[in-house]
Amino acid sequence: MRSTGSGMGCPDWPRCFGSWVPPTSVDQLPTNYKETYAALREKKNQKFANFLVMIGLSETANKVLHDKSILEESEFNSARTWTEYLNRVAGVVIGLFITVLFIRSWKFRKVSPHVFWFSLATLVGVIFQGWFGSIVVSTNLTTWTITVHMFLALIIVGLLAYLIHITDNQPIGFEAIAAKEKALLWACFLTMFIQIFLGTEVREMIDKIVTTLPRNEWISSLGIPFLIHRSFSILVIVLNLILFLKLKQTRGQNILSRVVLILILASTATGVGMAYFSVPSFLQPVHLLLATITSGTQLLMIFRSSGQKEVVAEVA
Repeated sequence: MRSTGSGMGCPDWPRCFGSWVPPTSVDQLPTNYKETYAALREKKNQKFANFLVMIGLSETANKVLHDKSILEESEFNSARTWTEYLNRVAGVVIGLFITVLFIRSWKFRKVSPHVFWFSLATLVGVIFQGWFGSIVVSTNLTTWTITVHMFLALIIVGLLAYLIHITDNQPIGFEAIAAKEKALLWACFLTMFIQIFLGTEVREMIDKIVTTLPRNEWISSLGIPFLIHRSFSILVIVLNLILFLKLKQTRGQNILSRVVLILILASTATGVGMAYFSVPSFLQPVHLLLATITSGTQLLMIFRSSGQKEVVAEVA
């Protein structure tokens, strides 16, 4: 939501301006709403800092406590508030689906324990992600918390990809692939992961200049990190194109490699759009979503690359 400028549309969590249904006008808020929610976030940040100290991150805790910009409140904007609210609603829906997944996995805990344990891990991951989302808000979208929040989402996507792999008893024509192709598949995944990391570096740089430079100067001010991220996309495309050509004779893997290549080309196109059109806010979440789906699909290909899988037992 940082990309659309809506990340602090709701200054508290899980409710929004103290309500489960957010306001539509600043007139519905008390005159001192900025001071009120800044004080609440400061209290939450103190608890978070204590947690950071407990796990040995005292320096980071000190930054959280003494960075005054963290407590700066934005002016109420109904469009941004409702954008953030809808983002939270989507998160709740995902959480409900994961909860149902875990409940349904309970009956498999003895006959197919992998299904149960990975469903539990996914549920724990979503709960932790929700809690950490509240930290992202309370620290006023500090760049490192956004990055951690994103990589936690990638872990959850990976867990879901593995669950798809072990619960699909009839995958479409998957075959074992040779060691060279398997190594290439891993190379494709790792380069994509590096590319996502490089993208977070670029995003963090943009986060630092959004208030000091006009939008049309953002890209030109990024320098070497942006050029590396842009150039690295060529390697990502080339490796995945080679993989697609190598897997043309394997039906199941060929389908997924084609999907991955299309996703990467689409993600690259959105990156080009951001570079040439002054980083339109609507393209940033699309760019990230495509990269996330790509990494999840690549993981599914890796899981199925051995040609063997656990068959989930039927439970009455």
